Amino acid sequence: MDKTLPARPNLDHLRGQAKKLLADLADGNAAAARTFAEHVPAAQRTKPRLADAQSAIARQHGFASWAQLVRHVDELRGLEGDWRIEQLVLEGTPAPAAMIAHTRLLFDGDRFRTESPEGTYEGVFSIDAEATPPTIDITFVAGPEAGNTSYGIYRIDGPDALTLCLGLVGSPRPRELAARPGSGHALERLRRVSTARPDHVTGGTPPVPPANAATPEVGEPRAFEVAITPIYERLQGEWSAVELVTEGQAAPAQWLAFGSRTMTGNELKVVFGGQTMVHAKVRIDETASPIAIDYLHLAGRTQGCVSHGIMEWEGADARFLMAPAGAPRPASFAETLGTLSRWRRRNG
Repeated sequence: MDKTLPARPNLDHLRGQAKKLLADLADGNAAAARTFAEHVPAAQRTKPRLADAQSAIARQHGFASWAQLVRHVDELRGLEGDWRIEQLVLEGTPAPAAMIAHTRLLFDGDRFRTESPEGTYEGVFSIDAEATPPTIDITFVAGPEAGNTSYGIYRIDGPDALTLCLGLVGSPRPRELAARPGSGHALERLRRVSTARPDHVTGGTPPVPPANAATPEVGEPRAFEVAITPIYERLQGEWSAVELVTEGQAAPAQWLAFGSRTMTGNELKVVFGGQTMVHAKVRIDETASPIAIDYLHLAGRTQGCVSHGIMEWEGADARFLMAPAGAPRPASFAETLGTLSRWRRRNG
């Protein structure tokens, strides 16, 4: 059974639920009798006690016992507070101190918010403290990864020390607290600076598409089986971010150093700070003016959908303007809707 606790579970509240359930049973409440019959049938052969009511509440919420539920809630409370990243390793590469210096993670019950230079991420998480090692599932509700889920494991290293190993979105759950090259995993060592419940950690509000938003175009994979012409060859390899503007908002200059664009054949990955922002098949039409480029998204909220854009060369740099999935192709680089980016080949 899935674990289904209320938001920000509280042991005093759950104890109160158990006491009320026992009182309702004593008053002849039919719903309470059904709860006991379903979850603690053995209690019907004796006079039910508070421990039986607590077992019923625990099993109602997907736990094998009251003791297991208590450990779970205590573990959640043990994670609460304001955390800072002391070390971040992305697929075997330690992140520079400048990248993590202004990032913090805020936990309140089963809600979280991550504040970092590239954006604010909000969502909910669930843990399994009984697993070996304990697991954590993070669901992003708002921010750049809204709608995605990351699977990880963790270890509490002391009262104010925590190690997380997370699969980057689209990657499997790690089996060990390590982030080896090519693993798709990120290892974070965190230090808590405050145990107080952080303010305004709500879990975020899911983005609502505009009322007139177009339905994203569903792509046909065969249409992205292309011949590798000279323009694709020119785009091969790894590129560094020089400029990034999303919906008219420029990314901080210090963040650009942590962005990469990699083309292998006609498969593209754009990564910032270890998070895959774009994973897509690419189709280019050089006969169009400006050059037309389409992405068939392979992961994320827009998986299977097509985004339309344009590209141009600025000297050796490649410049792109991509419309959101469902929006028409930009007519020129003067438009502000979508994501504008400029990239420079690494080591050359």
